[in-house]
Amino acid sequence: MNSGGALTQALVVAFSAAFTGNILLTQFLGMCPFLSVSRQVKTSLGLGWAVVFVLTGTCMINWVVYRYVLMPLNLEFLRFIMFIIMIAAFVQFVEMVLDRYSPALYQSLGIFLPLITVNCAILGACLFMVIREYSFLDTVAFGLGSGFGWMLAILAMAGIREKLKSDKIPAGLQGPGITLIIVGLMALAFIGFTGVLSGN
Repeated sequence: MNSGGALTQALVVAFSAAFTGNILLTQFLGMCPFLSVSRQVKTSLGLGWAVVFVLTGTCMINWVVYRYVLMPLNLEFLRFIMFIIMIAAFVQFVEMVLDRYSPALYQSLGIFLPLITVNCAILGACLFMVIREYSFLDTVAFGLGSGFGWMLAILAMAGIREKLKSDKIPAGLQGPGITLIIVGLMALAFIGFTGVLSGN
């Protein structure tokens, strides 16, 4: 494939990861921090950027580790362990950066920042790029697209939840009830993109 075709393919993969195959709203990975942190737009934006950074970085590193270490040594069965180790190291790096340069955001994210390590969206993206046999460029695009798709979803959810604070909601729907209804409607909207483009 020439450079132009490879770039076009990467753009398709990125669009697909962000919209038609949104890792949160169509694959339902990473729901725990999504539901817990999406109460304020500012906090959601911070966590969203952290997820974008971690997803992109770990996909790139894990692609290299898988292709040039595990495959040549016939150790593909160790990919789960290796991927989790890389994710944990990357999240630790993000924690140190936020603690140093944005203490307020670091405190507001609380326990959910280190929990990115066990966020199934991060590991899921790394496994998807192996299963789908993406090239390195496609992997970078997939990581970026997945991260931005996750951030877009949590920002939309946070904006809706902030607006709902001033609205009257029936007692039986307050709290988790209305939140899960909103998630379902958002998922239907994103699933509606399915078939427009596919990066698989």
